[in-house]
Amino acid sequence: MLAACSADIDDYQDREPAFNMFEYFDGHTKAWGMVQDFTGEQTRRFEVDIEGTVDGDTLTLDESFIYADGETQTRVWTITRHQDGTYTGTAGDIVGEARGVVAGNALNWRYDLVVPVGESEYQFHFDDWMFRQDDDHLFNVTSMRKWGIEVGKVTLFFQRVEQ
Repeated sequence: MLAACSADIDDYQDREPAFNMFEYFDGHTKAWGMVQDFTGEQTRRFEVDIEGTVDGDTLTLDESFIYADGETQTRVWTITRHQDGTYTGTAGDIVGEARGVVAGNALNWRYDLVVPVGESEYQFHFDDWMFRQDDDHLFNVTSMRKWGIEVGKVTLFFQRVEQ
């Protein structure tokens, strides 16, 4: 029998520093990441340059990915902040809407992403957990699932860059 355990965002309510997504991503951010398959083997490495702009309750993230094999990719997120403290977001390769909630230093962000693999495309469910470490640094750990089974993990480290 398999049992699933999941962290509860409320567990982070009293953790510092508080994570304000709009404040953190306003401006230039750099990230380094890797993808691991279900066995834990690293299958891809990448860097991301992110330009964030805030306009009221809307955050736009313009992301440019460069993979170790030379492949490039872009994604533009449009994220809306809601009065109840939740977030929703859309991007070209996101199916429907991403949904997120913040508590303390953590953000839990869930969405379905279409991922190109060779000549095909696959839809995976992503369960992102972002943890703010200090003013300039952020960790992201993501579970990738297909049909409810974890098929991989994505790990990123973010650093805000002075302009």
